[in-house]
Amino acid sequence: MSDPGNYVGSADRSIGQLVAAATAEMSALVHDEIALAKAEVRQDVKRGAIGSAAFIAAGVLLLFTMPMLSFAAAYGIHNLGLGLAWSFLIVAGAFILLAALIGFIGLRKFKKIKPPEKSIASAKQTAAVLQNAKPHPRPAIEAEAILKRSGSSLAAGRGVESLPGGDKAGSVARSST
Repeated sequence: MSDPGNYVGSADRSIGQLVAAATAEMSALVHDEIALAKAEVRQDVKRGAIGSAAFIAAGVLLLFTMPMLSFAAAYGIHNLGLGLAWSFLIVAGAFILLAALIGFIGLRKFKKIKPPEKSIASAKQTAAVLQNAKPHPRPAIEAEAILKRSGSSLAAGRGVESLPGGDKAGSVARSST
């Protein structure tokens, strides 16, 4: 690290070193943003898992215990002097209320899930910085030179203008693909 050529402000760095440094910094930035997103999403995944477990518990409760508990409770209420049909209706209503309560708890857990706000803000900030970056100007190359260099049959005698469709830019795009 004592080499002055490795510092960002050094004027002695070659273009290759600058490109390598920029690539390394972009890679580090992407890795840091992914790590931030993982940290934010991990908490929301935990809340989602708890909510899912509550919904599953409600379903299992209704599926496996309802028949036996229904009969036991209905016959217990019937032994108190109420008609058998009313006894079964009361038990069914109680199970529906219990399932609604568990479902409500699961719904509240799902509503607490938020988008990864820090990651979104960081990504927007990075995008704004990258949009303001100016690319290095490149010299303009004419279509004829591109065709000659690519070895296209268009450069050997026939002009670009004589092609169907006729414009130089369209023929360059077609020849380079």
